[in-house]
Amino acid sequence: MKGDHPAYPASSVVSPLSSAIWLCADDYGIARGVNTAIRDLIMRGRLNAASVMVVPPAFTRAEARSLAILNNGTPRAAIGLHLTLTAPFRPLMPGFQPLRDGGFPLLRDLFKAGLLRRLNPATLAAEIDAQLSAFTAAFGRPPDFIDGHQHAHLAPQVRDAVLAAAKRRAPGAWVRQCGSVQPAIKRLGDPKGLLLNAFSRAMRARAQTLGVPTNPAFAGTYGFRSGADFARKFPRFLDALPDGGVVMCHPGHVDEELIRLDPLTDLREREYAYLAGDTFPATLARAGFALARPPIIQAPESRPE
Repeated sequence: MKGDHPAYPASSVVSPLSSAIWLCADDYGIARGVNTAIRDLIMRGRLNAASVMVVPPAFTRAEARSLAILNNGTPRAAIGLHLTLTAPFRPLMPGFQPLRDGGFPLLRDLFKAGLLRRLNPATLAAEIDAQLSAFTAAFGRPPDFIDGHQHAHLAPQVRDAVLAAAKRRAPGAWVRQCGSVQPAIKRLGDPKGLLLNAFSRAMRARAQTLGVPTNPAFAGTYGFRSGADFARKFPRFLDALPDGGVVMCHPGHVDEELIRLDPLTDLREREYAYLAGDTFPATLARAGFALARPPIIQAPESRPE
């Protein structure tokens, strides 16, 4: 398989007349309210991928089972690892550097350390392996894909370690690259997206060298300001999105744990309301898209020891 295509074939699309996309809810595991909202949308057929954080206290074996069971019978969603390397979360392994109050660094400090080649390759690899092991222990199999909380997997040094781990620990899994196919001139109002696009170039090149699959395009970035209108922004995410493209989203219900851990709160409720409502499927169909069908995955209990 080429290194610039997702592991799941575009032919798994719901309708032969539509383009297949992956609508992925990030942050499963961060808080129960988020977990519940994501599972509800998967059951409704409004999501076909969920990215799981294994380091927050709210991620438990029970929460993993509640998600995995949705794939019994006809698979509803691909389930991936949302690699977490930034504050306020804490490493699973000792020795990770740099630290901030005993936890992971802020995103800017992680990228700075990577740019300056100051991340310890051994401890970085150990942490990535630990999170992959935690995922595999909880779900009984490796992740379908790997990405990063706050896109930390794109940081210099981190991206190399992630791709190496994916090739070794999760063969066949694709790694999220966050580059868009839209011309930069059309994305001047999305500085975050432009920055991710720049960091994704090196990710794509390295992935292709290693033979690790990546998604052909990515969308879903916007300024997480309190007045942001997700319903108006979503149709723009679909502009020029190719078959197999990934759209990121963050639906959820706000609870005390989420408020304690993350500033993204009320916007999660808005995203959930839009994705659960009647406008979303009509918008998707009108744009010529459908959600790709995940492949049939062998149940963990039937896998050989």
